Amino acid sequence: MAMAQVEQNPDSFGQKAAALPVRLKNYVQELQLEMKRVTWPTWKQVRATTAVVIAAVFAFAAYFFVVDFLVGNTVTKLFDRLTR
Repeated sequence: MAMAQVEQNPDSFGQKAAALPVRLKNYVQELQLEMKRVTWPTWKQVRATTAVVIAAVFAFAAYFFVVDFLVGNTVTKLFDRLTR
């Protein structure tokens, strides 16, 4: 009786598992085709953008250091005044 309740739907696990190799092959083929269409940056562009990123990281680090120093000193002075 339990076997009669099980229906065969078109999206069963067995059918999905059987279609997996075909879907995987199609995915890899489409991926290879798409990768051929990519415009890759030149070595000069990579170096230039890397330099910009490194400079931006140092600039932000300096900015946050100054802000942290100022806020820290302000809070310390405020607490010192309030605890006298």
